[in-house]
Amino acid sequence: MSSSSMASSPAAPEPPFRPRERLVEKQRYFQSVRRPTYLKGRYDAITSVAIPLALAASSMFLVGRGIYNMSHGIGKKE
Repeated sequence: MSSSSMASSPAAPEPPFRPRERLVEKQRYFQSVRRPTYLKGRYDAITSVAIPLALAASSMFLVGRGIYNMSHGIGKKE
């Protein structure tokens, strides 16, 4: 192999996905919001708070109903 095939020229930098001004604007917005990092997006409070609370509440209800039914003998098979 020749040394010219081993040497590679430096690649040109990729164009950015977003314009720098828009990126700086987004950074300024997210750094100004005084909430925990995992709640800073538009719908993050729904996915991080509401859904787990709903699952916990429904599971507590079902466990409580099951305990009540067992303690009162409701729903037993003959």
